Amino acid sequence: MGGRRLLRQDGTAARTKYNMANKQGKKYVAAAKLVEARLYSLAEAVPLVKKIKFSKFDETLEVHMRLGVDPKHADQMVRGTVVLPHGLGKTKRILVIASGDKLREAQEAGADFVGGEELVNKIMTEQWLDYDAVIATPDMMRSVGKLGKVLGPRGLMPNPKTGTVTTDVRQAIEETKAGKVEFRVDKTGVIHAPLGKVSFSDEKLVDNASTLMQAVIKAKPAAAKGKYVRSVTLCSTMSPGVPLDVTEMNAVKAQA
Repeated sequence: MGGRRLLRQDGTAARTKYNMANKQGKKYVAAAKLVEARLYSLAEAVPLVKKIKFSKFDETLEVHMRLGVDPKHADQMVRGTVVLPHGLGKTKRILVIASGDKLREAQEAGADFVGGEELVNKIMTEQWLDYDAVIATPDMMRSVGKLGKVLGPRGLMPNPKTGTVTTDVRQAIEETKAGKVEFRVDKTGVIHAPLGKVSFSDEKLVDNASTLMQAVIKAKPAAAKGKYVRSVTLCSTMSPGVPLDVTEMNAVKAQA
């Protein structure tokens, strides 16, 4: 990810090792000056991120949500999946590890790589990672489980909770191609997720952002106490962050 400044809920810049050590370029500094020291609504933030984008490539809009949870405790882990209504603007390469009739089902559904034990061996021996998502059938998990050290750190390990270990291979492939996003809180209590390309219309990006944030709010663990959504920042791949007002997000959860 590119450089960005982190902001507190009050809109002021947070002092981080990255902020102090990184010498930002002139374009980044100029873009940062266009972000006022206040909290923005989602409808305001999306067009502002697009306005301050300064790179020439089609960047990805990202959301970073700081939650009031302690991921060290299993009952405060936040994770899930959501299909964004307008996708991500890129085609995901899907690998399916299955057996029997599910191999043909995966091929017909449009998987890019399909196989069984031979693919497991290829990943183990060659550290092969030329794909963006992995789907496996339950009967193959004994073998796929060996790939945890390779796939796990890259967020590619199939998991029943995210719908990537399933007998309904066709549906899993269709959802992934349609723009299914997996979110998971990291060890610092932050969720990082893509929302689509900056070239999308404002309306599509707002829809995608709203859908993902609502999914995160609904995934609040029962063990989480106090303010759940601490802060939310929108940015593009290389741009400064734009802080959002999270008042309504916490109010919705409180009323649920």
